[in-house]
Amino acid sequence: MEIELSSFKGASIHDLFSSIFVPRPIAFVSTVSADGKYNAAPFSAFARLTVDPPVLVLAIGRSKGRKKDTVRNIEAVGDFVVNMVDENIVQAMNQAAAEYPPDVDEIKEVGLTAIKSAKVKSPRIAEAPFSVECKLMQILELGEKPNRSSIIFGHIVMIHVKDEVMTNGKIDPLKAKIVGRLGDGNLYCYTTNTFSLGRPKYQPPA
Repeated sequence: MEIELSSFKGASIHDLFSSIFVPRPIAFVSTVSADGKYNAAPFSAFARLTVDPPVLVLAIGRSKGRKKDTVRNIEAVGDFVVNMVDENIVQAMNQAAAEYPPDVDEIKEVGLTAIKSAKVKSPRIAEAPFSVECKLMQILELGEKPNRSSIIFGHIVMIHVKDEVMTNGKIDPLKAKIVGRLGDGNLYCYTTNTFSLGRPKYQPPA
């Protein structure tokens, strides 16, 4: 099968990419509005980009042609927190994906706890295994209306790690029990079914 993207529209491309680029980690993004209202929403178009400087990127599409609350908050306040999702908070994360009114605090609504961040105004979620505080670097607007996406670059300024996911001073991915997304529907995966591959060395021909 060969797929020519020029024949696809926005929603179809979204579904296609969601099935190819898997598993996808979930950025459970917490923000605060200019008037102090908390917000949290999950996004799976997200990645760590560079180490020096430490940068991550989020891609957030429109909702019914309008910027989502997360984007508007980041634009207004200039920061955000990416909370990673583990088995313990995956149900709450999913509930936060509902279309709540802008004045609803999703963190409180889904039974999680907002706590003060160290370097940014946006709150972090206490129950998350990792919380990554970011200051806004740049937002690029890509695509045509009404399906434009905001590409948000965040400078990582602080990372919070729960003690219980550490082993001998290092983060233990098996203890963290992060979950990922698969496909464009309701399918998720655990990251605890693992295997190891050592990096090979090149052996020149004799």
